[in-house]
Amino acid sequence: MNLSLTDDDLPLQRLYHWERLAADRVFLTQPYGGGKVHDWSWAQAAGEIRRIAAHLGQRNWEPGTRVAILSKNCAWWIMADLAIWMAGHVTVPVYASLKPHTVRKILEHSECAGCFFGPTDDPEASRSGIPAGVYRISFPNAPQPGEAAWEDLVRSTEPLSGNPARASDDLATIIYTSGTTGAPKGVMHRFGALASDALSLRETVKATEEDRFVSYLPLAHIVERSGLEITSLLLGSRIFFVEAIATFLDDLKRARATVFLSVPRLLLKFQQSVFQKIPREKLEKRLHLPVIGRVIRKKVLAALGLSTVRMAASGAAPLPADVLLWYRSLGLELAEGYGMTETLITHLPRPAHVRPGYVGPALDGVETKITEGGELLVKSPMNMIGYYKEPEATRTAFDEDGFFRTGDLVSMDPDGQTRIIGRVKEQFKTSKGKYVAPAPIESRLAEHPCVEACCLMGAGLPSPFALIVLTPEARAQLADEASGRKGLEESLEGQLVLVNAALETHEQVAFLAVVRGPWTIDNELITPTLKIRRTKLEQRYLGRIDSWRAEDRRIVWDDEAPEGVS
Repeated sequence: MNLSLTDDDLPLQRLYHWERLAADRVFLTQPYGGGKVHDWSWAQAAGEIRRIAAHLGQRNWEPGTRVAILSKNCAWWIMADLAIWMAGHVTVPVYASLKPHTVRKILEHSECAGCFFGPTDDPEASRSGIPAGVYRISFPNAPQPGEAAWEDLVRSTEPLSGNPARASDDLATIIYTSGTTGAPKGVMHRFGALASDALSLRETVKATEEDRFVSYLPLAHIVERSGLEITSLLLGSRIFFVEAIATFLDDLKRARATVFLSVPRLLLKFQQSVFQKIPREKLEKRLHLPVIGRVIRKKVLAALGLSTVRMAASGAAPLPADVLLWYRSLGLELAEGYGMTETLITHLPRPAHVRPGYVGPALDGVETKITEGGELLVKSPMNMIGYYKEPEATRTAFDEDGFFRTGDLVSMDPDGQTRIIGRVKEQFKTSKGKYVAPAPIESRLAEHPCVEACCLMGAGLPSPFALIVLTPEARAQLADEASGRKGLEESLEGQLVLVNAALETHEQVAFLAVVRGPWTIDNELITPTLKIRRTKLEQRYLGRIDSWRAEDRRIVWDDEAPEGVS
């Protein structure tokens, strides 16, 4: 099916549509303190958006001026996005976890004239990254005031009248990449690209206005922006927000989400939390009992806040097939999808056609081809305009036929189902002259319940090896139990043997190095989208590789041992 996009499908036009036809229906639900919530109907949200847009108009900025949003997800984030567009400007979303120097770099590179801000991981630090001269508007949940406060502007400003429209080919947003392999690049997207992705996703998952979404993945990332915000605008569906990590489960249960977007890291944590309460083997046995199994499945999903979910999708990083199958065995319709900042979401299987280890066929309107080297190339209405201020990088990102070079190695079945093997640039060659793709091997090793993160290395070595970071629970157990190390080593070695049995000889992992953790966004060893930074990890541990190899053991411990290990 080819996408048939009309002006009525564009984000602002959808807002006007629901403002008119569903004025009293709830659009946004924001929790705050002690389990309280505030709801905005479509009419109420549109009213605030119109007032903020009118205020932005009073700044007399040139049309197309860049305006940033630096905040964790909240109702005001989405309203600010729509107000920026209504005022004729371009949104620059900024991850709430970024260091001040990166915030500054992004706002200076994009030449932002204004910045909406709310809560961030480190409010004092991130706010210091906003350059002088940038006009600051604080959200009601911001820990510090700006030059203007959202509530004051809503009270004192007359709403913008009429329905200002933005054309399909107008620049809507500049989304900066998470910088896995270097400095973030500003990816430019049209309104038509955002709307096309939402249309295609709607057809794939058969979503309707009755669906409920919970927003907690960063809105600065395309999974949440395209898959949740723009899709909800298209559908007229309700969005619930999460107040904090501590309230996540309660907020999730309140939302009773029907569509749930996630990432492998969170899904693994959910799974491990279940196994801490009931050992995996014991749970598996009970799940196979006819009557008790059904009851337990419902209880587990209810405990995770997922009992009402009819469609769940994971993206941003590879999801181990065993993890996907485990959730599906509980009755959760979980699928794995694929996309990039530059292409938006391009692959997702229909609910009845999920194949473990695959991200589905291309969505409607997406053309694909594979190079002789196995790289996936993508062409669709969702492709970026280009990289902001980087014409040469834009030129080399596309082939002569206008297909975007994803940099991902894939295999494709005859029916179009696609398996992501890994990044072209992440492949490394061992001293035996054979290439190894690390991502699938890391996913398998990370299935161990005590492994929080994993990074495979081995360029120029006879065999690859893996760094692993233990979960906080595993580190705590080692600190409490003197005999815990031996048992953990045996368990990790068992996982290593299991993984190696499914690998080619040149791919087999020589040893696991247990290193001190965690790897976090704060110490810049993972990106805001929870991908590992390989270059930084290689630099950090390069000097220890020879001594680890000399130990000639399956499990080695870093010199800077985890807590409780001598």
